[in-house]
Amino acid sequence: MKNLIIPLSVAALLAAVATVGRAEVPVVRIEVQAVMRTQPAEATIEAVRQSVLAAQVPGRVVELAVDAGDAVRKGQVLMRIDAAEAAAAVAGADAGVARAEADLINARAEYERARSLVERKFISQSGLDQARTRYQAAEAQVRAARASRGQAATVQGYTAIVSPLDGLVAARHIERGEMAQPGRMLLTVYDPTAMRALVDLAEQRIAELGGAAALRARVELPDSGRSFDAAGVTVLPAADQRTHTVRVRVDLPAGTRGVLPGSFARVQFYSADQATRVQPVMVPATAVLRRGELTAMYVADGKGGFALRQVRIGQPVGPQGEVEVLAGLAGGETVALDPVQAGVAAQAAKSATAR
Repeated sequence: MKNLIIPLSVAALLAAVATVGRAEVPVVRIEVQAVMRTQPAEATIEAVRQSVLAAQVPGRVVELAVDAGDAVRKGQVLMRIDAAEAAAAVAGADAGVARAEADLINARAEYERARSLVERKFISQSGLDQARTRYQAAEAQVRAARASRGQAATVQGYTAIVSPLDGLVAARHIERGEMAQPGRMLLTVYDPTAMRALVDLAEQRIAELGGAAALRARVELPDSGRSFDAAGVTVLPAADQRTHTVRVRVDLPAGTRGVLPGSFARVQFYSADQATRVQPVMVPATAVLRRGELTAMYVADGKGGFALRQVRIGQPVGPQGEVEVLAGLAGGETVALDPVQAGVAAQAAKSATAR
């Protein structure tokens, strides 16, 4: 019985059945397809807008309104630090302003009296100059006291920790009752609607894809099985001096949900230049026979049997796990999807011929 061969594309991964002797060997006809050459890379997801909120004043945490995972709004109070010390500083600043203003009133009155006495020749010009100097110094003291009061009021505002954006709380770094010190991390918040993947890519790989201007990407999330066309690709204009790689930011489409910062992603880079499209010969990975250093495939010989042919395999290219054949196979040929079964059939045919 002759082999039944149905021409099909590799992307569809459909097989016909060839009957050799009593063995039915599934086969597939290889067709050359235009495929975009890609460069795979591992990546880490991060939020485009993320803020680590830190304490700016010392004090004990007296209120915690949110926890990790809670949704927050811009301007919402997330926690409070004890404001007793800050309130005392504001009260002291208010007293300083009142004292400075009282001194200014006295200095202004003395200056006015000095001007009147100078006009009537009761005091010298130097006495007027001294009164004017005291008056100007009192004005400066008022300005300084008011500035100190404004600073104390600003510090008092630092006791209320507010969200700088709409988003989620990623982590809480302090407990209620603990002491906050300036610079200590309190909360981490991020916007879950704007995410991106970070990749460290060799400059040579970027050059092979036509340079940074032509770089395009597709982001794959293996854990969830989702994939997205990148909304934008940004190559930072600096290389790491240790690894000699360039940091690349790959933006996910706006509004993408269910992607967590720090999670793993795989990015397939390709070029927007259509000249980079290649037409490789692709075969399903199951059709490849590996025995030690031998990489081969069983190819239909056109006489109802199969012949073992050594091939050279490249990297995975197709969307469903196909591999590229660099040498040893041409488009339009038919290969066995099960090399073990094809080998048995070929050996049986060889033995029958020998008899």
